[in-house]
Amino acid sequence: MTAPFPKYAPNDGVIDAARAALGAALVDASEAVGEVRLDVARGELVAAMRTLRDELHYQQLMEIAGVDYPDRAERFEVVYCLLSLTKNHRIRVHVATDEVEPVPSVTGLWPVAGWLEREVYDMYGVFFEGNPDLRRILTDYGFRGHPQRKDFPLTGYVELRYSEADKRVVYEPVKLAQDFRSFDFMSPWEGAEYVLPGDEKAPEAPGAPTPLKADEVKR
Repeated sequence: MTAPFPKYAPNDGVIDAARAALGAALVDASEAVGEVRLDVARGELVAAMRTLRDELHYQQLMEIAGVDYPDRAERFEVVYCLLSLTKNHRIRVHVATDEVEPVPSVTGLWPVAGWLEREVYDMYGVFFEGNPDLRRILTDYGFRGHPQRKDFPLTGYVELRYSEADKRVVYEPVKLAQDFRSFDFMSPWEGAEYVLPGDEKAPEAPGAPTPLKADEVKR
């Protein structure tokens, strides 16, 4: 019986080969849940990625993702997912940074990184030095803040609507329709000790008859 998922080459020897090829640029390497993780120094990212592409044959950059750890000094991690077509193997490369220090762009190695870096910049506010077109790509024009940061308000700062008076889309400060209310999340099906709003208006109706037991059925 074949496995229902694609089979990839094992991780045997991958970390040792990465240590030998990357040298001091490799900060840490680990394997967990079948995946290899390489932590690379931020300043050596481009050289390390070129080595992984040209010498270790990880030809394709599949994805760039951001992660936010607010309690860390360098709170952000930029994660690069690489695929080797010739070896049928995947690795992840991690780089740490903060709100100020930029991460070197890898657009010179993979042009597709331009769009992927823009997504991370838009969502997390991570800067990429050398990206020729570092603009927002997912949020609207004039958007303030970065949605995936833990300090971003859930309601946002502004809302937009179409104005019949102005015949265009207008931006307005967010105005909540009602004050914050305290909600009781107890389910009434679990036996709430109060009358639900509106129930007091309805007359009590007799319940459905209790089903007869087997020995009470008249035959």
